[in-house]
Amino acid sequence: MSDARPSAAARLSLWPAAAGRVLAGGALLGAVALLPWLSGADPARTVLRARSADQNPTPAELAAVRGQLGLNEGPLVHLAHWLGGLPRGDAGVSWVSGAPVMPQVGTALSVSLTLMLGAFAVTALVAGLVCARTVFLGSRRRLRQDRAGTTAAVLASLPKFLLASVLATVCGVWWGWFPSSGWEGPQSMLLPSLALGIPSGAMLGGMLDQALPAAFHEPWARTAYAVGLPPGRIARGALRRTLPGVLPQLLPTVVALVGGAVAVEKIFNIPGLGRLALDSAVAQDLPVLQTATLALVLLGVSAGVVIRALRHALLGRTLRDGALPALHRPPLTVPSSLRWITTGCALVLLAMVTAGLLRDPLQVDTAARLLPPSLDHPLGTDALGRDLLARLGHGALRTAGVALVVTAVSAVTGLLLGMAPRASAGPTEVVSTLPAVLAGLLIAGVTGPSVWGAASAVCAVGWSPYAAQTAALLEQERASGHIAASVALGAGRLHLLRRHLLPSVVPPLLRNALLRLPTTVLVLASLGFLGLGEQPPTPEWGRLLSENQPYAELAPWTVLGPAAALVVLSVLAVTGSVRGRGKDAQGRRLLAFRRGA
Repeated sequence: MSDARPSAAARLSLWPAAAGRVLAGGALLGAVALLPWLSGADPARTVLRARSADQNPTPAELAAVRGQLGLNEGPLVHLAHWLGGLPRGDAGVSWVSGAPVMPQVGTALSVSLTLMLGAFAVTALVAGLVCARTVFLGSRRRLRQDRAGTTAAVLASLPKFLLASVLATVCGVWWGWFPSSGWEGPQSMLLPSLALGIPSGAMLGGMLDQALPAAFHEPWARTAYAVGLPPGRIARGALRRTLPGVLPQLLPTVVALVGGAVAVEKIFNIPGLGRLALDSAVAQDLPVLQTATLALVLLGVSAGVVIRALRHALLGRTLRDGALPALHRPPLTVPSSLRWITTGCALVLLAMVTAGLLRDPLQVDTAARLLPPSLDHPLGTDALGRDLLARLGHGALRTAGVALVVTAVSAVTGLLLGMAPRASAGPTEVVSTLPAVLAGLLIAGVTGPSVWGAASAVCAVGWSPYAAQTAALLEQERASGHIAASVALGAGRLHLLRRHLLPSVVPPLLRNALLRLPTTVLVLASLGFLGLGEQPPTPEWGRLLSENQPYAELAPWTVLGPAAALVVLSVLAVTGSVRGRGKDAQGRRLLAFRRGA
């Protein structure tokens, strides 16, 4: 009888998450079904243009397309008809090509899953290299100095589409080692996997590197070292202790590549699911778009369930029994070079912005197209002859300001939703694999293309990494012994929240947000490049990268300036957070000394 009650309670606790998955998936599919009617453009005209590139169809042709597709019946009838055919394996036919939808989506999904597995392998390798030093020193009790995290910040801030262009040009075209375009087999997977996996691995490796010192500082690690256990065994124990806090980031970072690797798929001409979803959304090919969205939802939910089961398996009975010790970082010394790195990055960024503000960012000189860096143009010129330093300087405030606002809103939203993990688990899994481009199309259909519409689209999907991280950290913190002791001493919910839960969640959440800041800039740029965000000729760093990416081989300086500015901004944010953490540690040590005295 006593065994049946916990089992029934466990089954009951699964219902909020299951209901959240169904509601979030249903809401997303319903919003997608409304896209042709929300866009403001005539769906018949868009479909006809996608079929035959006819720019001026006659009213009779438009009426014939509306009758053929049943557009006059409204979105609900279309959605019901599509849902009714799914149990039979019938997702309808494409409005553009007339071909069955299910084989198209199945083929694209298999390609994207293969690419995701390759990117996951690269991610794991890069993450291991980023935190290798900490694992080596920590397992031998020689970890004395904090990490600056500059390597992880530099790699994480590399634009995926720019990295893909460089790899395709150098390794595919110049050296001929691997195919630079198409999907012909395993050899076609390496270059796009590197382009996707290197920034993702740096981000996850940086998070793991920041969590490992606390695991090596736990009593079990000190005892294991004292009794002479080999360093490899201590390292495996520390990784098992810290991986559950990082595993939820696989969902929005690696699994989301299935739908979010649109730019890389276009550069390498890969027929993946993200590219199929984007093309069908632009052409308003509703049956293909709905089926691709459903595949992304099912993938996100399945991956979320697997990751959650893996986390529980790694933590074991300590999580179920509420006997999990809390992780607390040891008081490590901050590297002396960190101050110089932070100051140098700040001065370089300030000098670039100040010099750029003194120039005209909109002056076009067709006689000075794609000029290399010189005294007149320190960063060169773009394809229209505009000074890149001027555009970089004038776009700094707008780029950094919008990215900081979007990151802050996403982090706060994720924190609030993650504090209710049972209710937010389903929406987090559904949204994690949703491409920001699709959210941008939906929001632009209501508000029109604008910078704040693009920002709203990124916020609509950008909260999921923070919600997943918050839920994972809270689950581990609530299972710790000191929380049970505080409750036994009469601590209320507000006290637990202020004194225990938030202090354990906010610092790692902030470091995650700083690592993702360059990614936010690039996502905003991709929406602007598709006409959904910031419109030209407004200067903005991400737009500079998107506009000049086709000229990266001919004139590499056109993308080196904006890419270097993103790297400097990322390093500045990460090193600044490390310095702040070092000052907090010094303050805690001083307070403890005074209390002891």
